[in-house]
Amino acid sequence: MYQGLLHLHNLLRWIILLLAVIAIIRSFSGMVSSKPFTSTDKKVGLFLMISAHLMLLIGLYQWLIGPWGLKNILNSGMAAVMKDHVFRYWAVEHITGMLIAIILITIGRGVSKKTLPDKTKHKKTFWYFFIALLIILATSPWPSRVGIGRPLFPGMEVSG
Repeated sequence: MYQGLLHLHNLLRWIILLLAVIAIIRSFSGMVSSKPFTSTDKKVGLFLMISAHLMLLIGLYQWLIGPWGLKNILNSGMAAVMKDHVFRYWAVEHITGMLIAIILITIGRGVSKKTLPDKTKHKKTFWYFFIALLIILATSPWPSRVGIGRPLFPGMEVSG
């Protein structure tokens, strides 16, 4: 079950990245051209938030049950985990970065439900989603990251 959820977690990364890019482009376009904030804009934000929250649940399960999160902290001790860049990444950095990104996505989605001028909605959702995307890109285990890299897609080998 753990391995299957790890693969699902990996695939959801691409869905979230795609939805985030679409939401950012739509928000930027609406911000610079004063387009109305449409139901499509709201739906993209909603699907982004749902995907991010699903990813969070799967990730929390992996952190609690898997070998790299809580078990590693309990077995090695927090001091040892913080001294090792691989252990620290999985136990602290990845989960913290992703939690912050998911919070920003959730706040951005909340902005779309408020009674604000459309241009303001586009501007605020743009910045929340854009910063969340930057954090996701910075804290993802890309294959090129030594010791922590994961394959781009499930079943692929990590190079390097």
